[in-house]
Amino acid sequence: MDKTDEPSASRPPPTLRIDRRSLVVLAGLPGAGKSTLLARLGGDPRFSTLDSEQVRAKLRRVLPGWLPYRWYRPLVHLAHRTRIAWWCLTDPKPVIAHEPSTRTTTRAMLLLFGRLTGRRCVLVWLHVDPATALSGQYARGRLIRRRSFRLHVNRAERFHRRLLDEGAPAGWDEAVVFTRDELTGGVRVRVRG
Repeated sequence: MDKTDEPSASRPPPTLRIDRRSLVVLAGLPGAGKSTLLARLGGDPRFSTLDSEQVRAKLRRVLPGWLPYRWYRPLVHLAHRTRIAWWCLTDPKPVIAHEPSTRTTTRAMLLLFGRLTGRRCVLVWLHVDPATALSGQYARGRLIRRRSFRLHVNRAERFHRRLLDEGAPAGWDEAVVFTRDELTGGVRVRVRG
C-alpha cells in the first residue's frame, strides 16, 4: 500500500493494491466518507462496489413513500450483507464493500465471507473525528440516532487505536488507515494478477 502522509493538490491519490480475489471493506464511522469514496470507484469494470445505499434506493422505489427509513433499516442491512456474501461467492472480480464495521462481530462476519469464498481480506479504515463524521451525516441528509452514533464512536476509537498499535486484526491479510484529507483526491486501485 502506497500512502501519502499529507494531502497535496499536486500529489496523486494513494494507491491500494489488491488481488483479483479480494474482499476490500471500506470501514469507519457513519459519515466518514465511505460512500463518497465508493461512488468515485463505481463504474470501474475491474471490480464490484457494494454500498447499503444501493439497497436503500431500490427499496425506497418499491416501498410506500410514507414508510420511515427506520422501519426498514434492518432489512437494508440484512440485504446489503447478503449481497456482500453473494458477490463474494459468485463474482470473479474483487469486491469492494462499504460497511462501518465498528463492531467486532461485523468484522468477523465479513472476514468469514471472504475466507469461505477464497478471497484475500483487506480492511480500509477511514478515520475521522466524530464532529467530522457528524457533519458528513448532515451533508448526506441521513443522521443516525444519537445513542447509536455514540456507540459507533466508542467502538471506532478503540478499534482505531488497536489498528495503529497492532496492525491488521487477526485473520485479515491487510489493514490500512486513511484520513479523509488523504483521500480528498480519491484512491487508485491496482488489481494484481
